[in-house]
Amino acid sequence: MRRFENKIAIITGASTGLGPVMAKMMAEEGAKLVLAARRVELVEDVAKEIGPQAIAVKADVTREDDVAAMVETAMGRWGQVDVMMNNAAVPGQDKFIWEQTLDNWNNTIAVDVTAAMLCSREVLRRSMLERKTGSIVNFSSAAGWNGMPSKSHYSVAKAGLRVLTKVIATEAGEYGVRCNCIVPGAIDTDLMRGYMQRIAKEKGVSYDDVRAANVAGVPLKTMSTPEDVAHMALFLASDQARTITGQSINVDAGLVMVG
Repeated sequence: MRRFENKIAIITGASTGLGPVMAKMMAEEGAKLVLAARRVELVEDVAKEIGPQAIAVKADVTREDDVAAMVETAMGRWGQVDVMMNNAAVPGQDKFIWEQTLDNWNNTIAVDVTAAMLCSREVLRRSMLERKTGSIVNFSSAAGWNGMPSKSHYSVAKAGLRVLTKVIATEAGEYGVRCNCIVPGAIDTDLMRGYMQRIAKEKGVSYDDVRAANVAGVPLKTMSTPEDVAHMALFLASDQARTITGQSINVDAGLVMVG
């Protein structure tokens, strides 16, 4: 299947975790890619592995100038942007609300939701509105449904992404642009494994105990892989989902059941 033949996609947060997985899967289906991250050496490795159809750029997506330069890279090379994957995110530091700092709060909001606004705004302005086509995919978290203790900053940011998705879908729909949001639960990445190792150390239990507890309340008793989430992201980004917009879709082994 070549769902992204002649399609140009930008993926933020493309240096580790889900980003490189999506990039490689989209490249296999014909996409040309701009891969962005603050750690440019890592994203360069991903682009090199993919080949000439991928360009690596250093970008802090909380900065308007960096976002504009990132989109200009795609426009200058290929003249259009068809897909915007707003994947950049940070977890912030775990703090109860009475411990919360303004720096922790503001930095998490900036990366996890403001950056998605900036990237969406720029691709809409530069390409999608004029061409009357495009797909924007945001990446929320199950924490954005009911919140998580010690993660007020992260929970609020991820909840905000779901509302931002609806607004973009409503405003841009008449221009043929779709916007959807994926809401993963725990994803089996290095970041998640590091988090579970930290929790195990803090509680004085084994890593296996923490991992088992993590999936105990999930109907499928498993954790999503990056590939599980990427499959949904590629579907939503593709023309196969041409009448799906404004939706937040859980990929979480049944953790949250909406409806």
